[in-house]
Amino acid sequence: MERVAEAQPEVEEQVQEVLAVLRQPGALTPAVRRALAELLAEAPGERRMSYEEFLAWADEDTWAEWVEGRIVMMTPASQKHQQIVFFLAQVLNVYVQTHELGIVLVAPFQMKLEGRGREPDVLFVKKEHVGRLKGTYLEGPADLVVEVMSAESVGRDRGEKYQEYQAAGVSEYWLVDPEGRRLEAYHLDEQGLYRSLFDGAG
Repeated sequence: MERVAEAQPEVEEQVQEVLAVLRQPGALTPAVRRALAELLAEAPGERRMSYEEFLAWADEDTWAEWVEGRIVMMTPASQKHQQIVFFLAQVLNVYVQTHELGIVLVAPFQMKLEGRGREPDVLFVKKEHVGRLKGTYLEGPADLVVEVMSAESVGRDRGEKYQEYQAAGVSEYWLVDPEGRRLEAYHLDEQGLYRSLFDGAG
């Protein structure tokens, strides 16, 4: 299950001091990151983290998203999930590279939207939009986002993320359902609303 990490407001100064130390090269080993993630997930209160602080804290091994200042820890992916992601990314990448269309990336890689830092399973950025790519995140919507659903994520993928991606202007959103063995594919229409690519329904 996802867990929201917050810290108490009265420890803001101490948190800033710790973050300053952790930003030093080599300070954040995988073990330290895991321990810090556990502490943040368990700490009560209302303290919010800026996106810049989140990026300084996270690394390529961190499975977390940033939602309105909170860290949302993600459940480790299953082998089946990763096999599907790997297959889709390979197929998409071959097509994209053959036709020089842009760049395909896989999680964990941040897509920064308004008040959100999501980590889609697979994302595609057209070559005319590659200027949005920063060192560790994409500034703004991808042109295609693919989420491989699990029992833990289905509500979030079909609910929160569907609404967020639609509002942010993600042109296409694919939902892969391994258990149901089906694909839902949505495309933004002229009104900025998702319509199914298969039957025209939203």
